[in-house]
Amino acid sequence: MAVIRLDAATVLLQWATGGLAFLWVTTRHRTVGIGYGWLLRGTYLLLAAVGLVLGLRVRTVVGRELGLAGVVLAALFALVVSVQRRRAGVSGQIAGLDLVAPLLGVIGLVFAGASSGGNAALAIARTLAGAAFLGAVSDAMLLGHWYLVQPGLPRKHISELVTWLARVWPLEVGLFLIPTGMISVFNGTIKDGWHGLLGWMWIACSVLTIGLCFVTKAALKEKEYSAVMAATGLLYLAILTSFGTDLVARAVLAG
Repeated sequence: MAVIRLDAATVLLQWATGGLAFLWVTTRHRTVGIGYGWLLRGTYLLLAAVGLVLGLRVRTVVGRELGLAGVVLAALFALVVSVQRRRAGVSGQIAGLDLVAPLLGVIGLVFAGASSGGNAALAIARTLAGAAFLGAVSDAMLLGHWYLVQPGLPRKHISELVTWLARVWPLEVGLFLIPTGMISVFNGTIKDGWHGLLGWMWIACSVLTIGLCFVTKAALKEKEYSAVMAATGLLYLAILTSFGTDLVARAVLAG
């Protein structure tokens, strides 16, 4: 009954690919300080590097591992170029470089999904949707913290990431409902080993995630600066529920 294997290397590639893709969504505006880009490139290239090590040691998928290596090198190159051009400021950065790593990551994710067994097209779609889902919520939380460094930053940037999270949510949840999917947990076709508890946990995480999106957007409409910090706190919760939405489904369907 396995549709997707819960593979740490794949999850880390998803996280890094989505995170770097939404880094470009933010940096293309040339408003956020260059240090934000350094932080995210360094974070996600490290996650991709860990994923590469795990993939080579545990269950190697050549295409995925090449994608992970590509993400590491492309993110490192973008980071080095950004540091070299730091005196040019935000306007002197080459935002397009941030697209290379996620594009390579997408290729690796296609191989990861195709190698998981079952319906390859569905597995690939779920893997790519998960990357966008995890990347959007992670970047939104990290950007929320960046407002402490750059308090004059317009709120539209963090709001944009939350909007993307809400847009990806129906795709993320919907793909996991397509057979063989989470519905099979509730009708008893798939046993989660917890008498259906994991299925209810998945529903709770899914509903809470979209609910937190709306509450965060509402918080960002408040004029006080503390509203941004409140939104960041809500995004901490959204990270937990988003990962629950994605990983709980994968764990159950891999069983």
